[in-house]
Amino acid sequence: MQRATKIGIGLTLLIALLVTVTPAQKSSRLADAERHSREAAEAFTQIMNVPDKAMPKELLDKAEAIAVFPDVLKAAFIVGGRGGQGVVSRRIRGGWSEPVFFNIGGGSFGAQIGATKTDYVLLIMNQDGINGLLKDKFELGAEVGVAAGPVGRELAASTNPRLDAGILSYSRSKGIFVGAALKGAVISPDNNLNQAVYKAKADELLKGKLIPLAQMPAQVRIFPRTLTRYSVR
Repeated sequence: MQRATKIGIGLTLLIALLVTVTPAQKSSRLADAERHSREAAEAFTQIMNVPDKAMPKELLDKAEAIAVFPDVLKAAFIVGGRGGQGVVSRRIRGGWSEPVFFNIGGGSFGAQIGATKTDYVLLIMNQDGINGLLKDKFELGAEVGVAAGPVGRELAASTNPRLDAGILSYSRSKGIFVGAALKGAVISPDNNLNQAVYKAKADELLKGKLIPLAQMPAQVRIFPRTLTRYSVR
């Protein structure tokens, strides 16, 4: 009996050590959050500053959420894959929500050699698109329509089916920004980081657990502030 009690105490202490976040770990997690938010804000700004090749303002103003995954690495030798991290902000009254942290991954097959880094931007246009983000794993194109988004003056020539998609996707590689379908890519929440920064999971945040800008960690405010410069309702 005494031995069992000691084992129980030992397990309790072990669990406590595992779930305790040290100040150093918290600082490291905030540094990760700051980096993802800053890099996403920089990529979005660079894209929007390209004359006649940015995302049309009309579409930005209709979007219910925006996801940015900067520097997604695509490396391939016979079998290739994509992998990267990014952020998603949902539209709120007068601006955008706290950045919620996500991962993106996927696979491709073929005789490919080499590695490239690409920025991806997703305009989530309706509630179906947001509902997809609430899942543990969301495969683009599996349940919600995904289409290559028009850029610049292409909007006027776009057909309705293209603009009726739940998600419009874009990519930028080597300075070239285009609409690019991302069917098959998988988006999943980085809830280790979300919990460390907000003490909440991605689905809780995207469902409406809003954190006022003034109460957000200073390290992550750059992304919603950047989006607000380009689109506010």
